[in-house]
Amino acid sequence: MWFFLISNIAGSILGSAANSWFADTKLGIWFYKKVDNVSTWASKKLGLKVLQDENTWRKKYPNVSKKLDVLEARLEKLEKEK
Repeated sequence: MWFFLISNIAGSILGSAANSWFADTKLGIWFYKKVDNVSTWASKKLGLKVLQDENTWRKKYPNVSKKLDVLEARLEKLEKEK
């Protein structure tokens, strides 16, 4: 059990390091650009809206919107007190 836990953590750390290194190479830049193009094409083709307008989202989920507004107001109040 411990072996699997430690190996998963180590694999995650090594994978993250390799990914951050790969993103800065020419091949990585090309690859991420291609992935972005494919995802943009797929979202247009299938009519997916990844990021929706905030006002539309607020109308669809009014309870969550109210809670978010309260939390933002509390955060602003705490920042002003500092």
